[in-house]
Amino acid sequence: MGGKSALQQSAERHLWMNFSQLGYYARGKKLPVMVRGEGCYVWDEHGKRYLDGLSSLFCVNIGHGRADVAQAGADQGKQLEYFPTWSAAHPPAIRLAERIASLAPGDLNRVFFTSGGSESVDSAIKLARQYHRVTGNALKTKIIARDIAYHGTTMGALALTGIDSIKEPFAPLLPGGIHVPNTSVYRLPPDRTADSLAEAVKRRIEIEGPDTVAAVILEPVQTAGGCYMPPPGYFARVREICDEHNVLMISDEVICAWGRLGEWFGCERFGYIPDIITTAKGLTSAYAPMGAVIARDAVAEPFLNGDTSFLHGFTFAGHPMSAAIALANIDVFEREDLLDHVRHNQDGFRAMLESLRDIPIVGDVRGTGYFHAVELVRDQDTKEPFSPEDQVSLLGYLSDELQERGLIFRADDRGGPVVQLAPPLIAGPAQFNEMEELLRPVLHKASELFPHAR
Repeated sequence: MGGKSALQQSAERHLWMNFSQLGYYARGKKLPVMVRGEGCYVWDEHGKRYLDGLSSLFCVNIGHGRADVAQAGADQGKQLEYFPTWSAAHPPAIRLAERIASLAPGDLNRVFFTSGGSESVDSAIKLARQYHRVTGNALKTKIIARDIAYHGTTMGALALTGIDSIKEPFAPLLPGGIHVPNTSVYRLPPDRTADSLAEAVKRRIEIEGPDTVAAVILEPVQTAGGCYMPPPGYFARVREICDEHNVLMISDEVICAWGRLGEWFGCERFGYIPDIITTAKGLTSAYAPMGAVIARDAVAEPFLNGDTSFLHGFTFAGHPMSAAIALANIDVFEREDLLDHVRHNQDGFRAMLESLRDIPIVGDVRGTGYFHAVELVRDQDTKEPFSPEDQVSLLGYLSDELQERGLIFRADDRGGPVVQLAPPLIAGPAQFNEMEELLRPVLHKASELFPHAR
Protein backbone atom coordinates (compact mmCIF):
# COMPACT_ATOMS: atom_id res chain seq x y z
CA MET A 1 0.00 0.00 0.00
CA GLY A 2 3.04 2.21 -0.15
CA GLY A 3 4.45 4.48 2.53
CA LYS A 4 2.83 5.74 5.67
CA SER A 5 0.04 8.29 5.50
CA ALA A 6 0.28 11.77 6.98
CA LEU A 7 -1.98 10.70 9.85
CA GLN A 8 0.18 7.66 10.60
CA GLN A 9 3.33 9.77 10.60
CA SER A 10 1.75 12.40 12.82
CA ALA A 11 0.56 9.75 15.27
CA GLU A 12 4.05 8.27 15.49
CA ARG A 13 5.50 11.71 16.19
CA HIS A 14 2.97 13.09 18.66
CA LEU A 15 0.39 10.56 19.93
CA TRP A 16 1.45 8.61 23.02
CA MET A 17 -0.90 5.63 22.83
CA ASN A 18 -2.03 3.47 25.75
CA PHE A 19 -0.02 0.32 26.53
CA SER A 20 1.95 0.77 23.32
CA GLN A 21 5.61 0.33 22.47
CA LEU A 22 6.40 3.64 20.84
CA GLY A 23 9.18 2.07 18.81
CA TYR A 24 6.95 -0.66 17.36
CA TYR A 25 5.64 1.42 14.47
CA ALA A 26 9.02 3.07 13.92
CA ARG A 27 10.27 -0.40 12.96
CA GLY A 28 8.06 -0.39 9.88
CA LYS A 29 4.69 -1.54 11.21
CA LYS A 30 1.75 0.56 10.09
CA LEU A 31 -0.64 1.99 12.65
CA PRO A 32 -4.31 1.47 11.77
CA VAL A 33 -6.12 4.83 11.82
CA MET A 34 -9.86 4.32 12.24
CA VAL A 35 -12.08 6.99 10.76
CA ARG A 36 -15.64 5.62 10.68
CA GLY A 37 -17.91 3.13 12.41
CA GLU A 38 -21.30 1.62 11.73
CA GLY A 39 -22.98 -1.26 13.50
CA CYS A 40 -20.45 -4.02 14.19
CA TYR A 41 -17.82 -2.58 11.83
CA VAL A 42 -15.18 0.14 11.66
CA TRP A 43 -13.22 1.45 8.67
CA ASP A 44 -9.68 2.76 8.53
CA GLU A 45 -8.44 5.77 6.55
CA HIS A 46 -7.79 3.58 3.52
CA GLY A 47 -11.35 2.26 3.42
CA LYS A 48 -10.55 -1.17 4.83
CA ARG A 49 -13.41 -2.67 6.86
CA TYR A 50 -12.87 -4.46 10.19
CA LEU A 51 -15.33 -6.61 12.14
CA ASP A 52 -15.18 -5.19 15.65
CA GLY A 53 -15.10 -8.44 17.59
CA LEU A 54 -14.15 -6.67 20.82
CA SER A 55 -16.66 -3.79 20.93
CA SER A 56 -13.45 -1.75 20.48
CA LEU A 57 -12.43 -2.27 24.14
CA PHE A 58 -15.41 -4.15 25.62
CA CYS A 59 -17.44 -0.94 25.52
CA VAL A 60 -19.29 -0.07 22.28
CA ASN A 61 -22.20 -2.24 23.39
CA ILE A 62 -24.92 -0.72 21.17
CA GLY A 63 -22.64 -0.70 18.13
CA HIS A 64 -21.05 2.11 16.17
CA GLY A 65 -22.62 5.04 14.38
CA ARG A 66 -25.66 5.79 16.52
CA ALA A 67 -26.01 9.43 15.59
CA ASP A 68 -29.04 9.88 17.85
CA VAL A 69 -27.01 8.89 20.93
CA ALA A 70 -24.22 11.30 20.04
CA GLN A 71 -26.82 13.98 19.29
CA ALA A 72 -28.21 13.66 22.81
CA GLY A 73 -24.88 14.97 24.12
CA ALA A 74 -24.81 17.82 21.60
CA ASP A 75 -28.38 18.82 22.46
CA GLN A 76 -27.54 18.89 26.16
CA GLY A 77 -24.44 20.97 25.42
CA LYS A 78 -26.61 23.65 23.86
CA GLN A 79 -28.56 23.98 27.11
CA LEU A 80 -25.95 23.34 29.83
CA GLU A 81 -22.58 22.03 28.74
CA TYR A 82 -21.10 21.71 32.22
CA PHE A 83 -21.63 22.28 35.90
CA PRO A 84 -19.99 20.24 38.67
CA THR A 85 -21.97 17.87 40.88
CA TRP A 86 -20.28 19.20 43.99
CA SER A 87 -22.32 21.98 45.53
CA ALA A 88 -25.18 21.64 43.05
CA ALA A 89 -26.72 19.17 40.62
CA HIS A 90 -28.30 19.22 37.19
CA PRO A 91 -31.15 17.26 35.55
CA PRO A 92 -29.09 14.83 33.42
CA ALA A 93 -27.06 13.56 36.40
CA ILE A 94 -30.17 13.35 38.59
CA ARG A 95 -32.18 11.46 35.98
CA LEU A 96 -29.30 9.12 35.19
CA ALA A 97 -28.66 8.30 38.86
CA GLU A 98 -32.35 7.52 39.29
CA ARG A 99 -32.38 5.39 36.13
CA ILE A 100 -29.30 3.40 37.18
CA ALA A 101 -30.76 2.82 40.65
CA SER A 102 -33.97 1.54 39.09
CA LEU A 103 -32.01 -1.01 37.04
CA ALA A 104 -29.50 -2.11 39.69
CA PRO A 105 -30.40 -5.15 41.80
CA GLY A 106 -31.53 -5.05 45.42
CA ASP A 107 -31.04 -1.82 47.30
CA LEU A 108 -28.09 -0.50 45.28
CA ASN A 109 -29.66 2.96 45.14
CA ARG A 110 -26.78 5.43 45.53
CA VAL A 111 -24.82 6.43 42.42
CA PHE A 112 -21.47 8.25 42.54
CA PHE A 113 -20.23 9.28 39.09
CA THR A 114 -16.67 9.09 37.76
CA SER A 115 -14.97 9.57 34.39
CA GLY A 116 -14.11 5.90 33.75
CA GLY A 117 -13.39 2.43 35.05
CA SER A 118 -10.13 2.96 36.93
CA GLU A 119 -11.62 6.02 38.64
CA SER A 120 -14.61 3.90 39.64
CA VAL A 121 -12.36 1.29 41.25
CA ASP A 122 -10.29 3.94 43.04
CA SER A 123 -13.51 5.51 44.28
CA ALA A 124 -14.76 2.17 45.58
CA ILE A 125 -11.48 1.63 47.47
CA LYS A 126 -11.80 5.03 49.14
CA LEU A 127 -15.48 4.52 49.87
CA ALA A 128 -14.85 1.13 51.48
CA ARG A 129 -12.05 2.52 53.64
CA GLN A 130 -13.97 5.60 54.75
CA TYR A 131 -17.14 3.58 55.36
CA HIS A 132 -15.30 1.38 57.83
CA ARG A 133 -13.62 4.38 59.44
CA VAL A 134 -16.90 6.21 60.09
CA THR A 135 -18.50 3.01 61.41
CA GLY A 136 -15.75 2.51 63.98
CA ASN A 137 -13.46 0.09 62.15
CA ALA A 138 -10.55 2.30 61.16
CA LEU A 139 -8.11 -0.63 60.82
CA LYS A 140 -10.11 -2.12 57.95
CA THR A 141 -8.03 -0.92 55.00
CA LYS A 142 -6.97 -4.04 53.03
CA ILE A 143 -8.67 -5.08 49.79
CA ILE A 144 -8.63 -8.69 48.58
CA ALA A 145 -8.52 -9.29 44.82
CA ARG A 146 -7.68 -12.29 42.64
CA ASP A 147 -4.52 -13.42 40.90
CA ILE A 148 -4.09 -12.10 37.33
CA ALA A 149 -7.22 -9.92 37.72
CA TYR A 150 -7.06 -6.49 36.10
CA HIS A 151 -8.82 -3.65 37.92
CA GLY A 152 -7.32 -0.55 36.29
CA THR A 153 -4.21 1.59 35.94
CA THR A 154 -4.64 4.40 38.46
CA MET A 155 -2.47 3.84 41.52
CA GLY A 156 -5.25 2.55 43.74
CA ALA A 157 -6.71 0.22 41.11
CA LEU A 158 -3.22 -0.91 40.14
CA ALA A 159 -2.57 -2.05 43.71
CA LEU A 160 -5.49 -4.46 43.36
CA THR A 161 -4.50 -5.68 39.90
CA GLY A 162 -2.95 -9.14 40.07
CA ILE A 163 -0.59 -8.79 37.10
CA ASP A 164 2.96 -8.20 38.30
CA SER A 165 4.36 -7.10 34.94
CA ILE A 166 2.23 -3.95 34.77
CA LYS A 167 2.74 -3.12 38.45
CA GLU A 168 6.50 -3.39 38.81
CA PRO A 169 7.43 -0.16 36.95
CA PHE A 170 5.39 1.89 39.44
CA ALA A 171 6.33 0.34 42.78
CA PRO A 172 5.90 1.01 45.60
CA LEU A 173 2.15 0.84 45.24
CA LEU A 174 -0.69 1.73 47.57
CA PRO A 175 -0.45 -0.71 50.51
CA GLY A 176 -3.28 -3.09 51.27
CA GLY A 177 -3.82 -4.92 47.98
CA ILE A 178 -3.68 -8.68 48.61
CA HIS A 179 -4.56 -11.60 46.38
CA VAL A 180 -6.22 -15.02 46.36
CA PRO A 181 -6.45 -17.66 43.59
CA ASN A 182 -8.63 -16.86 40.59
CA THR A 183 -11.29 -19.20 39.19
CA SER A 184 -9.33 -20.76 36.33
CA VAL A 185 -10.84 -24.21 36.74
CA TYR A 186 -9.28 -25.28 33.43
CA ARG A 187 -5.89 -25.29 35.13
CA LEU A 188 -6.63 -26.11 38.78
CA PRO A 189 -3.50 -27.30 40.61
CA PRO A 190 -3.69 -30.89 41.92
CA ASP A 191 -4.04 -29.69 45.52
CA ARG A 192 -6.99 -27.39 44.78
CA THR A 193 -10.67 -28.02 44.02
CA ALA A 194 -13.31 -25.71 42.57
CA ASP A 195 -15.00 -25.57 45.98
CA SER A 196 -11.75 -24.42 47.58
CA LEU A 197 -11.63 -21.20 45.54
CA ALA A 198 -14.22 -19.35 47.60
CA GLU A 199 -12.78 -20.79 50.83
CA ALA A 200 -9.44 -19.24 49.85
CA VAL A 201 -11.10 -15.84 50.36
CA LYS A 202 -12.15 -16.86 53.87
CA ARG A 203 -8.69 -18.15 54.72
CA ARG A 204 -7.05 -14.96 53.49
CA ILE A 205 -9.36 -12.78 55.56
CA GLU A 206 -8.55 -14.87 58.62
CA ILE A 207 -4.80 -14.77 57.93
CA GLU A 208 -4.80 -10.98 57.46
CA GLY A 209 -7.15 -10.50 60.41
CA PRO A 210 -10.84 -9.73 59.84
CA ASP A 211 -10.42 -6.41 61.63
CA THR A 212 -7.99 -5.27 58.87
CA VAL A 213 -9.89 -6.27 55.69
CA ALA A 214 -12.20 -3.65 54.18
CA ALA A 215 -13.45 -5.33 51.01
CA VAL A 216 -13.19 -8.11 48.47
CA ILE A 217 -13.27 -7.04 44.80
CA LEU A 218 -14.25 -9.55 42.10
CA GLU A 219 -15.33 -9.40 38.47
CA PRO A 220 -18.38 -11.57 37.66
CA VAL A 221 -16.29 -13.03 34.80
CA GLN A 222 -12.58 -12.29 35.18
CA THR A 223 -11.24 -10.55 32.11
CA ALA A 224 -7.46 -10.97 32.37
CA GLY A 225 -6.40 -14.54 31.71
CA GLY A 226 -9.33 -14.97 29.36
CA CYS A 227 -12.90 -14.98 30.73
CA TYR A 228 -12.41 -17.07 33.87
CA MET A 229 -15.86 -18.29 34.93
CA PRO A 230 -16.92 -18.81 38.55
CA PRO A 231 -17.68 -22.40 39.60
CA PRO A 232 -21.24 -23.07 40.82
CA GLY A 233 -21.94 -21.52 44.24
CA TYR A 234 -18.76 -19.42 44.23
CA PHE A 235 -20.34 -15.98 44.57
CA ALA A 236 -23.00 -17.14 47.05
CA ARG A 237 -20.23 -18.47 49.30
CA VAL A 238 -18.10 -15.31 48.96
CA ARG A 239 -21.18 -13.26 49.89
CA GLU A 240 -21.60 -15.36 53.06
CA ILE A 241 -17.92 -14.96 53.93
CA CYS A 242 -18.05 -11.18 53.51
CA ASP A 243 -21.16 -10.94 55.69
CA GLU A 244 -19.56 -13.12 58.34
CA HIS A 245 -16.49 -10.88 58.62
CA ASN A 246 -18.06 -7.42 57.99
CA VAL A 247 -16.21 -7.13 54.69
CA LEU A 248 -17.73 -5.22 51.78
CA MET A 249 -18.21 -7.12 48.52
CA ILE A 250 -17.32 -5.06 45.44
CA SER A 251 -18.44 -6.34 42.04
CA ASP A 252 -16.12 -4.86 39.42
CA GLU A 253 -18.39 -4.59 36.40
CA VAL A 254 -16.51 -2.13 34.24
CA ILE A 255 -16.86 -4.76 31.50
CA CYS A 256 -19.53 -7.17 32.76
CA ALA A 257 -22.40 -4.70 33.20
CA TRP A 258 -24.74 -3.19 30.59
CA GLY A 259 -25.75 -6.35 28.78
CA ARG A 260 -22.36 -7.95 28.25
CA LEU A 261 -23.53 -11.09 30.08
CA GLY A 262 -27.18 -10.75 29.05
CA GLU A 263 -28.22 -8.79 32.16
CA TRP A 264 -28.08 -5.15 33.17
CA PHE A 265 -25.41 -6.12 35.70
CA GLY A 266 -23.13 -9.13 35.72
CA CYS A 267 -23.89 -9.97 39.35
CA GLU A 268 -27.48 -10.73 38.26
CA ARG A 269 -26.15 -13.42 35.92
CA PHE A 270 -24.74 -15.27 38.92
CA GLY A 271 -27.39 -14.41 41.50
CA TYR A 272 -25.55 -12.30 44.06
CA ILE A 273 -26.03 -8.78 45.40
CA PRO A 274 -22.78 -6.93 46.16
CA ASP A 275 -22.39 -3.95 48.44
CA ILE A 276 -20.78 -1.86 45.69
CA ILE A 277 -20.73 -2.10 41.89
CA THR A 278 -18.06 -0.35 39.83
CA THR A 279 -18.93 0.31 36.21
CA ALA A 280 -18.08 2.38 33.10
CA LYS A 281 -17.61 1.42 29.40
CA GLY A 282 -21.08 0.18 28.37
CA LEU A 283 -22.78 2.81 30.55
CA THR A 284 -22.45 5.15 27.57
CA SER A 285 -21.37 2.49 25.04
CA ALA A 286 -18.22 4.67 24.86
CA TYR A 287 -20.04 7.51 23.11
CA ALA A 288 -18.68 9.66 25.97
CA PRO A 289 -16.33 8.99 28.91
CA MET A 290 -18.24 8.08 32.07
CA GLY A 291 -18.18 5.67 34.98
CA ALA A 292 -20.06 5.12 38.19
CA VAL A 293 -19.92 3.55 41.63
CA ILE A 294 -23.26 2.15 42.78
CA ALA A 295 -23.65 1.51 46.51
CA ARG A 296 -26.22 -0.18 48.70
CA ASP A 297 -28.28 1.95 51.04
CA ALA A 298 -26.43 0.53 54.06
CA VAL A 299 -23.08 1.71 52.65
CA ALA A 300 -24.42 5.24 52.13
CA GLU A 301 -26.25 5.42 55.46
CA PRO A 302 -23.30 6.56 57.64
CA PHE A 303 -22.83 9.54 55.28
CA LEU A 304 -26.44 10.72 55.45
CA ASN A 305 -26.44 12.30 58.89
CA GLY A 306 -24.39 14.95 60.64
CA ASP A 307 -21.42 16.55 58.92
CA THR A 308 -19.76 13.37 57.51
CA SER A 309 -18.79 13.64 53.83
CA PHE A 310 -17.31 11.18 51.38
CA LEU A 311 -14.18 13.24 50.80
CA HIS A 312 -13.75 12.43 47.15
CA GLY A 313 -14.76 13.69 43.71
CA PHE A 314 -13.79 14.43 40.11
CA THR A 315 -14.17 17.54 37.99
CA PHE A 316 -16.08 15.70 35.28
CA ALA A 317 -18.13 13.38 37.50
CA GLY A 318 -21.71 13.35 36.26
CA HIS A 319 -20.85 15.60 33.30
CA PRO A 320 -24.16 16.82 31.79
CA MET A 321 -23.32 15.83 28.21
CA SER A 322 -22.03 12.39 29.23
CA ALA A 323 -25.10 11.82 31.40
CA ALA A 324 -27.40 12.74 28.51
CA ILE A 325 -25.56 10.28 26.28
CA ALA A 326 -25.82 7.55 28.93
CA LEU A 327 -29.57 8.09 29.15
CA ALA A 328 -29.89 7.87 25.37
CA ASN A 329 -27.74 4.73 25.41
CA ILE A 330 -30.03 3.06 27.95
CA ASP A 331 -33.00 4.08 25.80
CA VAL A 332 -31.47 2.10 22.92
CA PHE A 333 -31.06 -0.94 25.19
CA GLU A 334 -34.72 -0.82 26.17
CA ARG A 335 -36.15 0.14 22.78
CA GLU A 336 -34.29 -2.66 20.97
CA ASP A 337 -34.42 -5.16 23.87
CA LEU A 338 -30.70 -5.82 23.61
CA LEU A 339 -30.59 -7.95 26.77
CA ASP A 340 -33.04 -10.39 25.21
CA HIS A 341 -31.04 -10.26 21.96
CA VAL A 342 -27.91 -11.38 23.81
CA ARG A 343 -29.78 -14.14 25.65
CA HIS A 344 -31.31 -15.36 22.40
CA ASN A 345 -28.03 -15.38 20.45
CA GLN A 346 -25.40 -16.24 23.07
CA ASP A 347 -25.71 -19.99 22.43
CA GLY A 348 -25.01 -19.45 18.74
CA PHE A 349 -21.94 -17.38 19.59
CA ARG A 350 -20.69 -20.09 21.93
CA ALA A 351 -21.43 -22.87 19.42
CA MET A 352 -19.34 -21.11 16.79
CA LEU A 353 -16.38 -20.96 19.17
CA GLU A 354 -16.89 -24.56 20.30
CA SER A 355 -16.73 -25.64 16.65
CA LEU A 356 -13.08 -24.53 16.62
CA ARG A 357 -12.11 -27.38 18.96
CA ASP A 358 -11.22 -29.53 15.96
CA ILE A 359 -8.15 -27.32 15.49
CA PRO A 360 -5.23 -28.97 17.34
CA ILE A 361 -4.15 -25.92 19.36
CA VAL A 362 -7.62 -24.99 20.68
CA GLY A 363 -7.62 -26.09 24.31
CA ASP A 364 -10.51 -24.38 26.11
CA VAL A 365 -13.55 -22.29 25.26
CA ARG A 366 -15.09 -20.34 28.15
CA GLY A 367 -17.26 -17.37 28.96
CA THR A 368 -20.92 -16.41 28.85
CA GLY A 369 -23.17 -13.93 27.10
CA TYR A 370 -21.19 -11.92 24.56
CA PHE A 371 -17.91 -12.36 26.46
CA HIS A 372 -15.82 -15.40 25.54
CA ALA A 373 -12.25 -16.59 25.22
CA VAL A 374 -10.43 -19.40 23.43
CA GLU A 375 -7.26 -20.62 25.15
CA LEU A 376 -4.57 -22.09 22.91
CA VAL A 377 -2.39 -25.00 24.06
CA ARG A 378 0.39 -27.20 22.79
CA ASP A 379 -1.49 -30.39 23.70
CA GLN A 380 -5.28 -30.61 23.95
CA ASP A 381 -5.25 -33.80 26.02
CA THR A 382 -2.71 -32.77 28.65
CA LYS A 383 -3.38 -28.99 28.44
CA GLU A 384 0.37 -28.50 28.07
CA PRO A 385 1.02 -24.80 27.45
CA PHE A 386 3.27 -23.32 24.81
CA SER A 387 6.74 -22.25 25.90
CA PRO A 388 7.02 -18.55 26.79
CA GLU A 389 8.96 -17.90 23.58
CA ASP A 390 6.40 -19.68 21.39
CA GLN A 391 3.55 -17.94 23.19
CA VAL A 392 4.96 -14.52 22.32
CA SER A 393 5.49 -15.52 18.70
CA LEU A 394 2.07 -17.17 18.46
CA LEU A 395 0.18 -14.15 19.75
CA GLY A 396 2.21 -11.86 17.53
CA TYR A 397 1.34 -14.00 14.52
CA LEU A 398 -2.37 -14.05 15.40
CA SER A 399 -2.47 -10.29 15.96
CA ASP A 400 -0.83 -9.52 12.64
CA GLU A 401 -2.81 -12.06 10.60
CA LEU A 402 -6.23 -11.30 12.03
CA GLN A 403 -5.70 -7.56 11.75
CA GLU A 404 -4.70 -8.03 8.12
CA ARG A 405 -7.85 -10.09 7.50
CA GLY A 406 -10.01 -7.52 9.28
CA LEU A 407 -10.89 -8.86 12.75
CA ILE A 408 -10.52 -6.83 15.92
CA PHE A 409 -10.01 -9.10 18.95
CA ARG A 410 -7.96 -9.28 22.15
CA ALA A 411 -4.78 -11.36 22.35
CA ASP A 412 -4.29 -12.01 26.08
CA ASP A 413 -1.07 -13.50 27.44
CA ARG A 414 -1.65 -13.18 31.20
CA GLY A 415 -2.66 -16.84 31.77
CA GLY A 416 -1.99 -18.72 28.56
CA PRO A 417 -2.29 -17.47 24.97
CA VAL A 418 -5.93 -16.46 24.58
CA VAL A 419 -8.12 -15.13 21.78
CA GLN A 420 -10.78 -13.00 23.48
CA LEU A 421 -14.00 -11.85 21.78
CA ALA A 422 -16.73 -9.50 22.98
CA PRO A 423 -18.72 -8.23 20.00
CA PRO A 424 -21.27 -5.42 20.12
CA LEU A 425 -24.55 -6.61 21.61
CA ILE A 426 -26.28 -6.08 18.27
CA ALA A 427 -24.17 -8.82 16.65
CA GLY A 428 -25.92 -11.96 15.42
CA PRO A 429 -25.44 -15.13 13.36
CA ALA A 430 -24.04 -13.28 10.34
CA GLN A 431 -21.24 -11.76 12.44
CA PHE A 432 -20.58 -15.07 14.22
CA ASN A 433 -20.18 -16.80 10.85
CA GLU A 434 -17.84 -14.06 9.70
CA MET A 435 -15.75 -14.45 12.86
CA GLU A 436 -15.37 -18.15 12.20
CA GLU A 437 -14.39 -17.52 8.58
CA LEU A 438 -11.66 -15.16 9.80
CA LEU A 439 -10.50 -17.22 12.79
CA ARG A 440 -10.48 -20.77 11.44
CA PRO A 441 -7.83 -20.50 8.69
CA VAL A 442 -5.54 -18.41 10.91
CA LEU A 443 -5.77 -20.85 13.84
CA HIS A 444 -5.22 -23.79 11.46
CA LYS A 445 -2.13 -22.12 10.04
CA ALA A 446 -0.90 -21.31 13.56
CA SER A 447 -1.22 -24.99 14.50
CA GLU A 448 1.12 -25.82 11.60
CA LEU A 449 3.64 -23.06 12.37
CA PHE A 450 3.95 -23.60 16.11
CA PRO A 451 4.85 -26.95 17.68
CA HIS A 452 1.99 -28.91 19.17
CA ALA A 453 1.34 -32.54 20.03
CA ARG A 454 0.50 -34.50 16.88
